[in-house]
Amino acid sequence: SIQVCDQLGLSIKVNKLTKYQFDQILKIISQNYLVDSELKRVIKRDIKPLISIGCYRGFRHNAGLPLRDQRTHTNAKTCRKLRYVSIRSS
Repeated sequence: SIQVCDQLGLSIKVNKLTKYQFDQILKIISQNYLVDSELKRVIKRDIKPLISIGCYRGFRHNAGLPLRDQRTHTNAKTCRKLRYVSIRSS
């Protein structure tokens, strides 16, 4: 954010931005940085070879577990919780 504001010469609060300044910020971000679907596509492209060769990191990605030696016994409940979504029919 600091780099983008320096490029535009802005030093005001967000709620004081004009429509023109807001559009300029969006234009600079879209030109210089990966955002939204492009970023997701790049991340998936990087993970796919790890899964296909069957390495440890690929296995952890596939299982939805932490990759870099984090403790999983008492931590990492969020990533484990998201895997078990139950669908109940009435």
